[in-house]
Amino acid sequence: MDAISTEQYLIRDEESLNELYGEVSAGAIAKEIDYIHPHYRAMIEASPFLVLATAGPEGLDTSPRGDPPGFVQVVDEKTLLIPDRRGNNRADSLRNIIRDPRVALLFLIPGVGETLRVNGTAVISKDPALIERFPFRGTLPRTVIVVTADRVYFQCPKALVRSELWNPARRVDRATVPSAGTIMAGITDGKLGGAEYDRAYPERLKATIY
Repeated sequence: MDAISTEQYLIRDEESLNELYGEVSAGAIAKEIDYIHPHYRAMIEASPFLVLATAGPEGLDTSPRGDPPGFVQVVDEKTLLIPDRRGNNRADSLRNIIRDPRVALLFLIPGVGETLRVNGTAVISKDPALIERFPFRGTLPRTVIVVTADRVYFQCPKALVRSELWNPARRVDRATVPSAGTIMAGITDGKLGGAEYDRAYPERLKATIY
């Protein structure tokens, strides 16, 4: 902690940050636009997974969202529709959007190094006409998140290359990471979770995923 908290090494202003990191490249600036270009639309439609970031009075939240590729619909150059599928009913992201409409999206495409970032604002709609656009396996979402894009740009693949995220040889053996039941039991002193929780989870997931 002493090394982390040493004041002389902390960067407290943008001038110091700029001196350390230097100028922004022309490409990094040029790739950011305020609308969904057809090339960016292609990336969105190829993505089966995104991370949704929101902010509220209690703090920040990031939430994974996933479905088959194309589950996020591009309405026009400024508008995206994201179905809110069944979850755990915490609704942290939705509560945040109600109180602070700012959102940030990060789209990932399996096997592709570049990611896509969309920053903007969002509202939550229960309009039946919007909800009916997202049937899947006989179910509909409860609501649809309507995003207005303000900043759209792709992220270079350096992070994914360094992490080898899409390298099958780098897949982690599930048994080496604590299971959901183990985590729940540890946090709650055995009141919840445990081995039975893990045994029942596959069927529970199958019954509640949509």
